[in-house]
Amino acid sequence: MSYVDEVLARVKEKNAAEPEFLQAVEEVLDSLRPVIDANEEKYRKEALLERITEPERQFKFRVPWVDDNGNVQVNTGYRVQFNSAIGPYKGGLRLHPSVNLGIIKFLGFEQIFKNSLTGLPIGGGKGGSDFDPKGKSDREVMAFCQSFMTELCKYIGADTDVPAGDIGTGAREIGYMFGQYKRIRGLYEGVLTGKGLTYGGSLARTEATGYGLLYITEELMKDHGESMEGKTCVVSGAGNVAIYAIQKAHQMGAKCVTCSDSTGWIYDPEGIDVELLKEIKEVKRARLTEYAAARPSAQYHEGRGVWQIPCDIALPCATQNELHLDDAKQLVANGCKAVCEGANMPTTIEATEYLQENGVWFIGGKAANAGGVATSALEMSQNSERLSWTFEEVDSKLKDIMVNIYHNIDDAAKRYGHEGNYVVGANIAGFEKVAEAMLAQGVC
Repeated sequence: MSYVDEVLARVKEKNAAEPEFLQAVEEVLDSLRPVIDANEEKYRKEALLERITEPERQFKFRVPWVDDNGNVQVNTGYRVQFNSAIGPYKGGLRLHPSVNLGIIKFLGFEQIFKNSLTGLPIGGGKGGSDFDPKGKSDREVMAFCQSFMTELCKYIGADTDVPAGDIGTGAREIGYMFGQYKRIRGLYEGVLTGKGLTYGGSLARTEATGYGLLYITEELMKDHGESMEGKTCVVSGAGNVAIYAIQKAHQMGAKCVTCSDSTGWIYDPEGIDVELLKEIKEVKRARLTEYAAARPSAQYHEGRGVWQIPCDIALPCATQNELHLDDAKQLVANGCKAVCEGANMPTTIEATEYLQENGVWFIGGKAANAGGVATSALEMSQNSERLSWTFEEVDSKLKDIMVNIYHNIDDAAKRYGHEGNYVVGANIAGFEKVAEAMLAQGVC
């Protein structure tokens, strides 16, 4: 049995109740076989794969808080500090009812390689809670965030672990958490990213993941002799990533005709109205039914369905495992040329393989959505220097990072005989840097 298969068997046995984590590990290790087979004796001796698939530490804690009716509620908080070989742990805090340890481990594991790809000195981590901020008052959200940070603050710091926002954790939640950290620790430091501009946040951070997704998509198209001009895009999601991906795509001359939320989706053949979408999702925090009510050209449909719309480019920007094999078949049948992931692992393994086998250019989330964490790291740099850069400076650095990521994953795929397989390329390019650092630092 190969070293990869041995480690996969152990990971599956040890983490049998964590399907998302197992899916992520299997996808990564399978694609790393060319590298690992070439270095099997050294890696096996150093137990490199066992170490890289086991978090350095993980925390699970209760989060009690009082609701507006005076009742005590209890949620569960998590922080997984996965790998610090190339820098302090970096990764978001997800607030959503679906959060459990397996999901946080999957996200933290993916974050190791995504962060490595940025070229910046940040390790991999992730955290969150099964708390749902939807439908809660500002006071209830503050009560939860303060309780959550009261425990989390024991394990994080500007040079140790720097969490950020994620699903359910926006500027409001980051602000409450930062205030509580400062209050308890007595430190004013860059311990969180995604902060408001008045207290250490970075310009372009809000736009970063969506913009970065389009910068790497544009470079992919350019490398294949295409441009974004005139292309039709279908987008899932209606959160931060989707909104700013749509905005940047429109700036590049493409037209995005769909978006979605947890209850349904919009098809707008005239192109999604970004300002209207922002008003509904960022200001009103309402459902997409309101978009359809305000926009005569838009059609609202319940459930899933964005992938059935004919397109040149598909941008899944919602959540994990949202693009299935049947969806991939529909995209191929409709002539889709490229799929680039704005969310974390939104495409199932079967769908990914089908897209690749049928000639669709596919860039996974590790590379395609790395713009968010890259700009978080740029925020850390600004905090350390006590400086603020202009929007144009940050955006320029972001574009350079995403263009470099594309060429690094393209080169890695070619080096190991997998030209055009950007999933393999991303995993190899991210892994090589982390592996080298781990071996240099000894058994730790």
